[in-house]
Amino acid sequence: MKALLSKAVGGPETLVLEDVAAPEAKPGQAVVQVKAIGVNFPDVLIIEDKYQFKPERPFAPGGEISGVVKSVGEGVTHVKPGDRVLGNTGWGGMAEELALEAGRLVKIPDAMPFDDAAAFIMTYGTSWHALKDRANLQPGQSLLVLGAAGGVGLAAVELGKAMGATVIAAASSQEKVDLCLSRGAASGVVYPKGPFDRDGQKALGALFKGATGPNGADVIYDAIGDAYAEPALRSIAWEGKYLVVGFAAGEIPKIPLNLALLKGCEIVGVFWGAWVGKNPDKHRASVAELMQMYADGKIKPYVSERFTLADASKAIAHLASRKAMGKVVVTVP
Repeated sequence: MKALLSKAVGGPETLVLEDVAAPEAKPGQAVVQVKAIGVNFPDVLIIEDKYQFKPERPFAPGGEISGVVKSVGEGVTHVKPGDRVLGNTGWGGMAEELALEAGRLVKIPDAMPFDDAAAFIMTYGTSWHALKDRANLQPGQSLLVLGAAGGVGLAAVELGKAMGATVIAAASSQEKVDLCLSRGAASGVVYPKGPFDRDGQKALGALFKGATGPNGADVIYDAIGDAYAEPALRSIAWEGKYLVVGFAAGEIPKIPLNLALLKGCEIVGVFWGAWVGKNPDKHRASVAELMQMYADGKIKPYVSERFTLADASKAIAHLASRKAMGKVVVTVP
């Protein structure tokens, strides 16, 4: 079988498509014939050794997949050969077949396309955990989403709308804001591209304050970080919650903690992957809730572009360029 491998530290151009031995299911595992792979920002980081986890090389990137169970190992009962499934893998997904812990797999309905399934669990899982478990977002509250047209950002827009919040989408172009408005945002704001000097940061802060209104945003969902974080935090409401989701803009920001004091606000970390490992029962309940929302038509992945496995490195490069909207998916013929 073929797999896209990281054999040396570097960008997408270092990845190579090679023939490797087909996997076998060990006890507790299932082998999945992969049909589609969701591309996420951790794929950009993990091949450059900049992610929280550093797998031993060679390894394939790809943190979420969908496909059909090919075989199962001893002790596996909740999935069987022939089942249509999705799974969060961490890495290893960009291959024609994948062996992984069967507990990471979720059955999907026949009506759910494989590309929807491959674009589902990481973005909606992260954003549902952020908004429900970490922020306790309530109907009628205001939610400012930074990087709103990206994978997790667009999921946050949809979920915020479904939870009854007033969603303000912040993105780097009017095209991206328009996409968010079509997916449930009540309003939007286009922010300029950095870097910013001190006057630029003040102007950005004023832009966010204008977008969130005189009381500020009750919850801020930040997946981009860098120089956008401090100006956004200055627009938060009294006793608001600032969700630290990721740093897609590049640098990890340094926040003056006096802002948390002056706003009486909470700066809250969101690490969905670790939470899943520590709370498997709650994760299963969350997946069931998300699947019901999908069945009810309240959420649906927006897949903007599809690449083949042979061109999967281009898919990661496209995501790294920050030009992608919604989800990018790699398909396996």
